[in-house]
Amino acid sequence: MDYKPPKPVVDPESKLLCSNDTSAKYDTQVLYENEGSYQQRHGTNMLHLCVKGLKQNLILVLLLLSVVFGCAIGFGIRATGQLTKREIMYLQFPGEMLMRMLKMLIIPLVVASLIGGIAGLDAKTCGKMGLRTMAYFGTTTMLAVILGIIMAVTIRPGSNGDQTEIPRYGEAKKLNSVDTFLDLIRNMFPDNLIVACYTGYRTDLNEKKTVKNVSLINENSTSEMMNQTFELKETVTLEPSKGETGQSNILGLVVFSVCFGIVIGRMGDKGKPLLHFCNCVTDCTMKLFVVFIWYSPIGITFLIAGKIVGMEDFGVLMTRVGLYFLTVLFGLTIHGGVLLPLLYFVITRRNPYVFLRGILEAMATAFGTSSSSATMPVTLRCLETKNGIDQRVSSFVVPVGATINMDGTALYEAVAALFIGQVNDIDMSFGQIVTISITATAASIGAAGVPQAGLVTMVIVLAAVGLPIDDVTLILVVDWFLDRFRTMTNVVGDSIGAGIVYHLSKDELSGYNDDKTDNLNLVRVDIPNGKDAITAV
Repeated sequence: MDYKPPKPVVDPESKLLCSNDTSAKYDTQVLYENEGSYQQRHGTNMLHLCVKGLKQNLILVLLLLSVVFGCAIGFGIRATGQLTKREIMYLQFPGEMLMRMLKMLIIPLVVASLIGGIAGLDAKTCGKMGLRTMAYFGTTTMLAVILGIIMAVTIRPGSNGDQTEIPRYGEAKKLNSVDTFLDLIRNMFPDNLIVACYTGYRTDLNEKKTVKNVSLINENSTSEMMNQTFELKETVTLEPSKGETGQSNILGLVVFSVCFGIVIGRMGDKGKPLLHFCNCVTDCTMKLFVVFIWYSPIGITFLIAGKIVGMEDFGVLMTRVGLYFLTVLFGLTIHGGVLLPLLYFVITRRNPYVFLRGILEAMATAFGTSSSSATMPVTLRCLETKNGIDQRVSSFVVPVGATINMDGTALYEAVAALFIGQVNDIDMSFGQIVTISITATAASIGAAGVPQAGLVTMVIVLAAVGLPIDDVTLILVVDWFLDRFRTMTNVVGDSIGAGIVYHLSKDELSGYNDDKTDNLNLVRVDIPNGKDAITAV
């Protein structure tokens, strides 16, 4: 019988050919074939992992590419020539459709998710969660204001130059600090919920001119008719009148939903049908969002392109406004990329950047839409499906945060106020800086989660420290771009707040398990990142 050498074996660790029979004659071709097959298998596995990762993060990749493409299209069109306003409107039309789609989901999502989340908790747990949320919002907003003041005082972007070098754009709105505060209280309690769905209350100031006749005695005249001369004096007063914001009163809907959810939670079995209905509405809204999210890269591309084409003068970035722009941008980066993650790490003892990686999709959407309210569906989905935040926590923290937690806006207002003071060669005293910090914090709460709302409340901060209100036009030219970074910072603040509140409330949430949530059916919702979301209905 002929001798047959044993089949060569490849050691999986060393990748070397080995055999127990030393008399075997190894063919080098076998070695290369085995090594080649290993490399082929290894390459196939790597390709499979890349494809799987791309599939799971396809929406995120498309959103990031849409930002790049939008900038490229915008600068490309500017290089060829300036478009008319009508042509810019046509260019932004796909983006306008995206904003309409997202805003269409805001009201049913906010109302239904808040009612369902609050009703699923007892009063004690809900109260603790609310206190933790408010404490977090107040702390981070004050930190943002302090950071903005430090940045403006250290860098001094408005010093060393002539005020006339800075071009002015637009017109400052007439506002009164007391009226704005009262409007905030009015909007918390809307007199009509249907009206609150499409507009809020705002006090408008109308100019009223009054002409007075003043008589003056002319002693040198002998005639009775020439005995008097008349002088006309015109006085202008601002009279308040009822107006509308033109935006949904999200704050009023949030207050109503929280109160309504607490009452349903105390009703027991009687409130179950309405609780089931709210959870069903939330589930349906998220399914619609899954469809709309695939259109978001197209909409964001044309939103950014239209804004870049419509910008009047890029050369202003080379002036002191450019230094102001970099100061605000640097401050937002420190707050959103260092301070908030550090706060998350100190409280939770977890890697904050892993958490931030889970909300990259929400951050990209916030940059494209420039609205924390329109980004709300994306933020909720990222928190619940990628970061594992309890739906009862996210559905409470995110809607409330999108309404009153404006860290980026508070930082921006502090820097802008000091910048305008430096432009006018006005040295701020310590008392004025404290006034700026308090006013900026309060004004940011009144800024709704809509584009460029911070610019409106900026007037309140300037009036509080006696700065020229008309000088807000100095920063209008770059506000549209800064607004996108402010919105990203606001979304990051809301998301990290949800993570912190969930960590602090985890034991109470796991211990609370009663009949209101035991019998709810679970529905699996397919989402475009390759995972599934479980929603109670």
